[in-house]
Amino acid sequence: MPREVEPSLNEKQFFAKALQENIRLDGRALDQFRALELDFGDEYGVADVKLGKTRVHTHITAEVTTPFPDRPFDGIFTITSELSPMTSPSIELNRPSEIETLLSRLLEKTIRRSGALDTESLCLIAGSKCWSIRADVHVLSHDGNLVDASSIAVIAALQHFRKPDTSTEGEQVTIYTVREREPVPLSLLHFPLCVTFSFYGEGLLGKGGEEEGEVVLVDANLMEEQLREGSVTVGINRHGEVCQIAKLGGLPVDAVALLNCVNVAGVKVKELSKFIAGRLEADAKKRDKGGLMAELRADNDRVS
Repeated sequence: MPREVEPSLNEKQFFAKALQENIRLDGRALDQFRALELDFGDEYGVADVKLGKTRVHTHITAEVTTPFPDRPFDGIFTITSELSPMTSPSIELNRPSEIETLLSRLLEKTIRRSGALDTESLCLIAGSKCWSIRADVHVLSHDGNLVDASSIAVIAALQHFRKPDTSTEGEQVTIYTVREREPVPLSLLHFPLCVTFSFYGEGLLGKGGEEEGEVVLVDANLMEEQLREGSVTVGINRHGEVCQIAKLGGLPVDAVALLNCVNVAGVKVKELSKFIAGRLEADAKKRDKGGLMAELRADNDRVS
């Protein structure tokens, strides 16, 4: 299996020396995210996120299907992730890598299992018909911190998506086109996002490093990820409710450091949620042509 190109010894030493002086190679503060860009497609439910050089594209689709027998009153919500071989030399086609498996599990735990989407609102006829919502996450460019970028893309796309309006008469379900009825947004209960922290200890910094013995970075790029000795991913919403904490091996983290990570994540998620809301509002204004009332207005623009 092909491996990712690792940083050279000179790069590793230079990076460690900079960290000892609380300096990141790209000039950011230790708890600062890279430049975030969020764009929406022409159709509802398409979101394109750029976090530095990391780029993630998410597409939401909906179809009417049969609910699971053990959950007759709930709709279906699934999240699938795909990494193209273009993103990294270590990615092989039709062979899930460790990065892809970790990404799909964290998105599943943070967004789907936390009940971000109200699946009961997707039910059309109990035990017979329901909406199946699917979020396809495509990683177009990998320069570190895929989990955070993907969670932003999925939550933004879910808020942006509109499903066709329906009416039910007995066992008959009528699905209306966009021309017949305005599409309706999904019922989202909360908006959880991920914030990943990278830890660097004596293994990289040596005995003469920081007094507390470790340095913590937010939103690590690819080289920072390759050199880190441990990581913690906190899934939290803007109200400070923790959905999940993933600590997958590596450097041990004490309780005080973990609580500090949760507090920082809460602040960052509020900033990210505000940014997403602003971009959604801007997109809504761009799409709003005045609606039906504008078309029915008697007065027209005339040159006096």
